[in-house]
Amino acid sequence: MTPPRFCPQCRQRPVSTYGAKYCHRCRPQPRDPPPCRQCGSTEDYWSAHKCRNWHRGSSAERPASCPDCFAWGMLRRYGGMCVGCRGWRQRKPGTGPCQVCGRELSLRDGACRLCFKQAQLLRRPHYAMALAEANRHGQQLYFADMERRVRLMTPGPVRRRSKPPAMPPPVLLPVKHRQLVLFPPHGRDLRRGQQHGFPEADAPEVAAALKAAADDYARRHGLEYAAAWGLDRGLRILLPLQDTPGAPFRASDVLLLRDLQLPVRPLLKLLSQLHILDDDRIPPVVPWFREVTAGFPEPMAAELNTWFELMLSGSTTAPRVKARSPRWIRRMVRTALPALRTWADQGKDSLRSIARDDVLDVLPDSGTCRANMLQGLRHILRPLKRRRIIFTDRTSRIFCGMPTATIPLPVEVTDLRQVLQDQTAPRAALSALVIFHALTSGELRTVLTTDLRDGRLFLPNRTVLLAEPVRDRLAVYLDYRNSRWPRTANTHLFLSQTTACGVEPVSHVCINDVLGMPARRLREDRLLHEAEATGGDPRRICDLFGLTVGAALRYTSTVDQDGLIEYNLRGAGPRPKARGAGDGPRS
Repeated sequence: MTPPRFCPQCRQRPVSTYGAKYCHRCRPQPRDPPPCRQCGSTEDYWSAHKCRNWHRGSSAERPASCPDCFAWGMLRRYGGMCVGCRGWRQRKPGTGPCQVCGRELSLRDGACRLCFKQAQLLRRPHYAMALAEANRHGQQLYFADMERRVRLMTPGPVRRRSKPPAMPPPVLLPVKHRQLVLFPPHGRDLRRGQQHGFPEADAPEVAAALKAAADDYARRHGLEYAAAWGLDRGLRILLPLQDTPGAPFRASDVLLLRDLQLPVRPLLKLLSQLHILDDDRIPPVVPWFREVTAGFPEPMAAELNTWFELMLSGSTTAPRVKARSPRWIRRMVRTALPALRTWADQGKDSLRSIARDDVLDVLPDSGTCRANMLQGLRHILRPLKRRRIIFTDRTSRIFCGMPTATIPLPVEVTDLRQVLQDQTAPRAALSALVIFHALTSGELRTVLTTDLRDGRLFLPNRTVLLAEPVRDRLAVYLDYRNSRWPRTANTHLFLSQTTACGVEPVSHVCINDVLGMPARRLREDRLLHEAEATGGDPRRICDLFGLTVGAALRYTSTVDQDGLIEYNLRGAGPRPKARGAGDGPRS
């Protein structure tokens, strides 16, 4: 559009007509400009029988009111009329006098849109007397196209579309029979199947139930799309490999999916939760036990194998035995192994031929070694005697002595500073909690995200007021945790790549690997420094860190030792004055 030519006299208004030289007010014979054809205004005339607000060539953007409902904020680029009034005129093309305000506009039930909306706002019926009553005390005006938002804010019944109820997944009931195979396969290579394609399963009902269970597991554990797809892909591969459709899956077949880079551990957890997993894996402790007992005489090896199976699986028949963890079994066997090998070298072919003097001869004189060896022998001979495999327990009524008390030692200052100043988010958060507040490895593993609030850490037995550096490091770690695992369902504070796909806590090994040293060493250093700062007051240590009196005395007894004082003077300069219990660790 060509802009109008301005008057050379005032240089503010365009010329009156296309061929004129001056505007209406600057011409030799001045006269009043005509009214605006759009709004009827006689002020601020611009050109082409339109005022400044309605002429498209004008640079002014002055807001005005809607001519029908007087809603404020309309500009000329919107046509000068709000969206509601434009739709009102299109649906009701006829015009007439409003029964309430008397204006000549489009009507509904004898009222214009402004009067009708006022009655609708007050929840009145739409007949003549109610319309007049609703508009008796005035009318509510709005900004342009905002009356809908105001109506949504008014109280009234809210209609919500109800979601269809979620259909429960089909029930998986494993079959009780097994199809015998004449030639069982050995050494399946799933990579060949990936190249040539896997067959389709012959059990569509079982496939549909497994698909629903996998989707539900992925949703509950917050798995990403790739992990959820891998879960479903693994089930579709395992189902055709079954000799009996609907039977429990063998764990050895699930482990073959590692060759295809599919998630094996979540798949084993899913099948275990559905009770359709046949765990035929051999625990690592079984070949280890066979290896360490290979050189024993046959009767002694048979007795030890009986004890091993009893401890590994437990027994529900009298005398009942609780199943032990492989870690406990390894510890007992390691402590008793020197005595067992000595007896085997002396020609003792069975544990029945062991006498009391034989036990006393192999035991160390005192200390931790004597206590550990006697404890391991008792845990082996006592269950065998209760099962009547041996006649008597030769370790009964033998005093084992007390373990040798260890002295806690501080950490080198350089190593401590290196751990504390590391900017890696997981290591910084873990080291800050251990170095400042002496948290144990078990507390770090089991602490939840909900336990961290209001600048405090709520543990089962105490509440820790976090120091300012610890809060900063935890804030950085929480940002790191949310960005790396945004959809995890694990509520534990510290996660790893493995536990983020489940709900279990991290292991002690993971905590120590992230710290670069055992968490116990950093905890002992913090307790030693607190004992030194408080002058050896065990009550302060018990109240601050939740220790028992006996555990606190282990650290307070080292305050006056010459070796620790010399170490502190050599590594940290002059001896500091006594401080409060919550001043934090040394730096």
